[in-house]
Amino acid sequence: MSNDKNSPAPALPSNFLRAIVEHDLAAGTHVRDGMPSVITRFPPEPNGYLHVGHAKSICLNFGLARDYQGRCNLRFDDTNPAKEEQEYVDTIIDSVKWLGFDYDYPQKDGSVEHHLHYASDYFEQLYQMAEWLIGQGHAYVDSQSAEDMAANRGNFSTPGTNSPFRNRPAAESLQIFRDMKAGKYADGEHILRARISEDAMSSPNMNMRDPAIYRIRHAHHVRTGDAWCIYPMYDYTHPISDALENITHSICTLEFQDHRPFYDWLLETLSKGGFFQLPVPRQYEFSRLNLTYVVTSKRKLRQLVEENIVDGWDDPRMPTIVGLRRRGYTPESIHLFCERIGVTKADGWIDMSTLEGCVREDLDPKAPRATAVLRPLKLIIDNYPEGQTEDCTSPVHPHHPEMGVRTFPISRELWIEEEDFMEVPTKGYFRYYPPIGDNPGSRVRLRHGYVTECVGYDKDENGKVIAVHVKYFEDSKSGTPGSDNYKVKGNIHWVSAGAALEAEVRLYDRLFTDAQPDAGGKDFISLLNPNAKEVVKAYLEPGMSAAQADQRYQFERHGYFVADRVDSQPGKPVFNRIVTLKDSWGPAK
Repeated sequence: MSNDKNSPAPALPSNFLRAIVEHDLAAGTHVRDGMPSVITRFPPEPNGYLHVGHAKSICLNFGLARDYQGRCNLRFDDTNPAKEEQEYVDTIIDSVKWLGFDYDYPQKDGSVEHHLHYASDYFEQLYQMAEWLIGQGHAYVDSQSAEDMAANRGNFSTPGTNSPFRNRPAAESLQIFRDMKAGKYADGEHILRARISEDAMSSPNMNMRDPAIYRIRHAHHVRTGDAWCIYPMYDYTHPISDALENITHSICTLEFQDHRPFYDWLLETLSKGGFFQLPVPRQYEFSRLNLTYVVTSKRKLRQLVEENIVDGWDDPRMPTIVGLRRRGYTPESIHLFCERIGVTKADGWIDMSTLEGCVREDLDPKAPRATAVLRPLKLIIDNYPEGQTEDCTSPVHPHHPEMGVRTFPISRELWIEEEDFMEVPTKGYFRYYPPIGDNPGSRVRLRHGYVTECVGYDKDENGKVIAVHVKYFEDSKSGTPGSDNYKVKGNIHWVSAGAALEAEVRLYDRLFTDAQPDAGGKDFISLLNPNAKEVVKAYLEPGMSAAQADQRYQFERHGYFVADRVDSQPGKPVFNRIVTLKDSWGPAK
């Protein structure tokens, strides 16, 4: 029942979740007519943009379904209308598909099963089950104030106190609940709570102390409009939605571990009421992704956006999936990252260098090469004829000759990097420096071009070097007979000043200087990296004018770059640095 995008991947290292799935398959635990034996789900709330931690969950849930010929549902937990927007639904769907997964499953008869779901699809069923729970004495309407309810709940060291409304007659609770649904009460006036056992308020697990399962909220819902003014809570909605969708393995992060007893109690209780057949779904927890140098709190990410600290949810410095995509990360690199970090039940930190290493590993064999000068300095070949140009060539990829060659002109005036010239060279410096005393200037090969010798330089009125002068040796052009007679240690890249493409290049780096900006009550705003974004006017080899949005390159010497998917225009690309060539990152200064 897999579709093309979710087709089986190569064998992956095992983990405890795969072991559980394989055990259930061997035991036939979830064998049901007409359904796969592995059904997972990814259940985001449509109240924000997904981040890299969600990418791990997407790859895990859809990946397990793919690898065991099952299916994965995309289900929106849209039970809080005050915070939900269609914009978030749309971007989540787009992010799932960009990562290479789909929820449409072609069938053998040519039909397609669509498994895009919403918790709001089940509002009527959720309500009917709540009425049944009330009738059976498993739920009651509580009319305490929010303050009294919180005080009576107790804490981890103190048992809770029963609500004075806990023994309210079922008929009375049911009538109030129906009046709540009819809109007769204000927000917060009543709430529906589960009654799990007589001594539930003494449970060491706070989640079992008569948890709230329905609240009044007079708010317009994106999908159901104003049809409802009571909405089910997540801990109530989640297990029921799983059961209605025949989920076999409900995979959550570790913070939901203490919620599992209520999950199990609710489905077992409703099964006894005839709502579900056994076996019901089981919940399993894994450790969430803690990645250094980022924050993944939705509240803090929203703060970065709303205070204009970043340029929107898709800012390439953001850990959102849309931000990673705009930065130039590939779906393949994120899959590789999720595979590499594995799945465990132990919390830990993954260094950002692991993610950066994965995108380097993915791009190195397939990214075409290009020349770019990011901090330009004019180079003048004094003895090269004015107005003359000639072609130089270089492979599109040094290890893939089948990708062809690229051609670019050399001329009298070129652009080189500022750092490729020093007035007074340091020891071991093999690039341009001028004659010193009786010693000639340095000899340097212009990559794919000629060997040149520095003869001088120009400064402006402020003492800044604005041009370097060299002479070239006509018989030294790379690839021509006799060029090997010149033995030089310096070899630099360049672009023709007359033919170069002037382009905006954005040099992105990590957003924070602290590896754990979100830990220990730190003021994460004070830890922002002031050098996380630098915009430069660069000069690129002329063929780069044909770069298409989202096209990735290795700018030789500088790193991997992508033509920005938003701001690039035909013939006028804007480039974002994805990552440098090597992991040389240190704290920003």
